[in-house]
Amino acid sequence: MDKVIVVGGGAAGIMAAISAAESGDSVLLIEKNEKLGKKVYITGKGRCNITNDSDVENLLKNVRSNPKFLYSAFYTFDSYRMMDFLESEGLKIKTERGNRVFPESDKSSDVIRTLKKALEKRKVKILLNTKVNKIDIEDGICKGVEVQSGSRSENYTADKVIVATGGCSYQSTGSTGDGYKFAKDADIKVTKRYPSLVPFNIDSDIPKRLQGLSLRNVKMTLTDKGRAVYEELGEMLFTHFGVSGPLVLSASTLVAGKDMSDVKISIDLKPALSNEQLDERILRDFSENKNSYFKNSLSRLLPSKLIPVIVELSGIDEQKQVNNITKEERHKLVSLLKGVTFKIDSLRGFNEAIITKGGVSVKEINPGTMESKKVKGLFFAGEVLDLDAVTGGYNLQIAWSTGYLAGMN
Repeated sequence: MDKVIVVGGGAAGIMAAISAAESGDSVLLIEKNEKLGKKVYITGKGRCNITNDSDVENLLKNVRSNPKFLYSAFYTFDSYRMMDFLESEGLKIKTERGNRVFPESDKSSDVIRTLKKALEKRKVKILLNTKVNKIDIEDGICKGVEVQSGSRSENYTADKVIVATGGCSYQSTGSTGDGYKFAKDADIKVTKRYPSLVPFNIDSDIPKRLQGLSLRNVKMTLTDKGRAVYEELGEMLFTHFGVSGPLVLSASTLVAGKDMSDVKISIDLKPALSNEQLDERILRDFSENKNSYFKNSLSRLLPSKLIPVIVELSGIDEQKQVNNITKEERHKLVSLLKGVTFKIDSLRGFNEAIITKGGVSVKEINPGTMESKKVKGLFFAGEVLDLDAVTGGYNLQIAWSTGYLAGMN
């Protein structure tokens, strides 16, 4: 029986501990917070988007960084196995739009409760409020950890240590980059880290005026130096600083850490209509309200909060009667509605990022075991690794899969 220490009680750490215990190992799970799964509690707006109900090929397609590294992890423990595991442990789950999987109760606390019961059932010992200061390594072999609990430090020996300390995102949950320090101390390369799945800052007063407005069923295109790098239908939200929402968060992974000097988003407010169809629709609305002022003619087409902004951007006099609006002005309005464009100033910081882009270099890790190639008995799993994906449950599945693989080896 091996002695295994798992550092970090988030998604990857919990799954690593469960997997190691199922393999017959004696497992100690160390968490510096007062409870396990602090970040899991807030995922999916507190509902916990557990995984994505799709096959391995689709999982890999939605991974932005180093997808090939995840072949073994995903094929060993895919989303179907994760769902089966949770159901076998008594959690009722459901699948929603975009194949996103949630607990039936819509409560992330039920997911954590289920995982804690699974740990208890497998006799995993848990240390809370305990910080790991360093990993003990001798002659290229991992020997255990040094921990700090209050003013007292102590050493625990182990045959295997799994580092699952998360990234730098949502630092209030305890993700302060401890694992990167452990990796660097072991001479393991760590790539530069950036906030990802994060809102955009826009240097314009328009988002502030539209603050709180959620746009559904719009198409957003992200361009970098004039080249479209992302185009998707979905939902987005205007905020006091810029834009957020599922479309924005997923698009952010493509420009995290890049030069933002010529990054723009274009919003098609009516993606179901061609330019010609939209022009016909506007003509119909105008003909039914011939004597209306332009500013009062768009209420059937747009949310009321958006109308003053569109009127302003169109350059058409708001007091102009619609029967006097020219064909050219109408075509300009159509083009605007099919592509409201903003220049992106920057990304928001780590405290608003859902995940971290970058981390422990996967070139330093064996993809079939999650073990360090340099230090025998030292493993890494979850967000601490240079792996990230779009929204929709994919990032949590990376955590479950890499954690499970690290634990079973």
